[in-house]
Amino acid sequence: MTDRVRLEIGDGIAVISNDHPDKHNAFDDEMDVALFDILAELRVRSDVRAVVWRGEGASFSSGRDVSAIGANTTALTHHQLMARGHRGIQQLFDLDAPIIAACHGWTLGGSFQRALLCDIRIAATGARFRLPEVGHGVIPDTGGVARLYQICGPGVVSDLVLTGRVMDADEALAHGIVSRVVSPESLDDTAMEMAERIAAAPAATVSMARRVIGRLAEPQIRASMEDELIGQTYINRSDDFAEFRAARADGRAPRYTGS
Repeated sequence: MTDRVRLEIGDGIAVISNDHPDKHNAFDDEMDVALFDILAELRVRSDVRAVVWRGEGASFSSGRDVSAIGANTTALTHHQLMARGHRGIQQLFDLDAPIIAACHGWTLGGSFQRALLCDIRIAATGARFRLPEVGHGVIPDTGGVARLYQICGPGVVSDLVLTGRVMDADEALAHGIVSRVVSPESLDDTAMEMAERIAAAPAATVSMARRVIGRLAEPQIRASMEDELIGQTYINRSDDFAEFRAARADGRAPRYTGS
């Protein structure tokens, strides 16, 4: 297992650290598997009362490692890789312990969506959020768009998804995407203080509160992920996506047909 995603547990609090700072904690397949294994472990750890998910270096995570795109060594099809990713990240819903995502620097693409699936998000000043997938010819496919829709509605979601623009921490706070903005120096401490407060409460109460809140959101998110799986598989085989790739390789303007 890679050490670029680490798990530390102490005093009832688990800390997941993205530790690939040379690439702003961009994820590849190996890191995905490590994350999913960590979530599987946390699902059965009754001693874990709260989880903090953070990043080493300059960013929480810049999303997908672009150098790993297309370098599929798993013998899985694109559809199967997506299905594995959905199963892996949906384990977040099965934890008894709430998860706090502490975002700083870049939080991009699939990593932004994964953070959106956590219970709480806080951000450091200067943090930036972005969903750039449409500019790469694909759609967001990790379930976070459904949560984003629940938080701030179709207008903001359409703006972020269709234009791929950057949202800063203050705007994210204004929309309710993050619940707090703190200085970069205090981000980890704030996340740990929040986790300690949660861990100090009765475990059964926290678990039940999380379940009640989750039931309000999860059905829509799971349904959206099923749509994403179908949509992304269609796009991957579409004429327009083939033209997108060909035009980019040839350095010419694309000629899309909508098919």
